[in-house]
Amino acid sequence: MSAEDLRARIREVPDFPKPGILFYDITTMLKDPAAYRESIDLLTAPYRDRTVDIVVGMESRGFIFSAPMAYQLKAGFVPVRKLGKLPAETVSVEYALEYGTNTLEVHKDAIVSGQKVLIVDDLLATGGTVNGTIELVRRLGGDVVGLAFLVELLFLKGRDKLRGHEIHSVIQY
Repeated sequence: MSAEDLRARIREVPDFPKPGILFYDITTMLKDPAAYRESIDLLTAPYRDRTVDIVVGMESRGFIFSAPMAYQLKAGFVPVRKLGKLPAETVSVEYALEYGTNTLEVHKDAIVSGQKVLIVDDLLATGGTVNGTIELVRRLGGDVVGLAFLVELLFLKGRDKLRGHEIHSVIQY
């Protein structure tokens, strides 16, 4: 199965969550066992022969991909959550959205200085969420070895905000 096969399994929903937005719904791809496995394999492939100590996934759809990738890479998994969701001491970052701001947190002891970190999410759009996550990883001393996304929306130019980082996206619109 190819990236184009996966793309064909993603439902396009017009005017969601508001008029003028075309939403790429991955749930139709996820319910297909072969497509889901292939999405994980394609996301993981560039990192199989590299040292990855920790795979960081961003709430919430990033967890769908990052946890099985961590398993395949024999790495730890660290969730980056929205404000107030983690029980122990955290480090947080506020980042800009098209319509305001949001805050992400990670446990203060989640990453040890010098660990090789792969950051994973389902979607690269404007780059705001991943930039916030990169900042959190750096504050904890982690070394970002790559950024992996199932889908990249090229027209939003999120990649431009991530210069200096290795970026891997499986499907591009």
